Amino acid sequence: MKSIAPILGIALALLLTSCNRQSGTPADNRVVRCAVIGGMTMTGLWPEIAKRFEAETGYTTEVVVTGPRPELDKAMRAGKVDLLTMHSGDITTDLVADGFGVNLRPWTRNQLCIVGPPDDPAGIRNMTNGAAALRKIAETKARFVDFHGIGSRELVHNLWRSAEVEPQGDWIVRDDSVTRWNILQFARSNHAYVVVGYIPARTGKMPAEGMEILVTDDPAMRRPFVVMEVNPGRFPEANHAGAKALSDFRLSPKIQTFLLEFGARTNGSGPLFFPVTPSQL
Repeated sequence: MKSIAPILGIALALLLTSCNRQSGTPADNRVVRCAVIGGMTMTGLWPEIAKRFEAETGYTTEVVVTGPRPELDKAMRAGKVDLLTMHSGDITTDLVADGFGVNLRPWTRNQLCIVGPPDDPAGIRNMTNGAAALRKIAETKARFVDFHGIGSRELVHNLWRSAEVEPQGDWIVRDDSVTRWNILQFARSNHAYVVVGYIPARTGKMPAEGMEILVTDDPAMRRPFVVMEVNPGRFPEANHAGAKALSDFRLSPKIQTFLLEFGARTNGSGPLFFPVTPSQL
């Protein structure tokens, strides 16, 4: 009589696989599920880094969701991802405070810029100090749009404070743009300056016809991106080891150096993303 042990073994394996899938455990713990801010996928940075990570570690990465920050937030809170990266801010802080994310760390920065009319009424072209540029805009009372974009508004508030200027008067234009992607055309229609992200302005995500990027390369106008892993206490079935490995990889010297190389190769006129490692600044 043949032993039934092999048959029982197969049946047990199938049962365990079924239970794991029903409980939400990824079928392959070599896959790292990711929520990635849209700018990183749009520019091609994320695929480049993911390819290097996969080649070095044997893990596979899967972008479950990419786009605006609220969509990434929902994915992590629902336990659909192992790792998340986006701009730092209230959303990322709350994810950690609410117990969904752990090990939050900054790993790169992008920059914001001042975009304005080609005739540049305030004379700020090629300046590299955002606060000084805003001071000149205020002194000449050139029109300036108070853009409602979260990152832009927070940064601009800091720049006005550094410039020791209280922005008030009819030269300040209220943001009545239809969408944030239309803000440069709204500023153009008002012959006004505005502070926006360099990447969407440079790549055309924000149509910039009739407007020019005038002020860049101010370290004070950079915003950090953070990376975090899902909380193992809340989502024990997630791929914590893979998420930690991918998070660490982004802060490795080779990737911090690559950030500058990527910008020079894809942008030509300068970095799109900046390292956070002091030795690479």
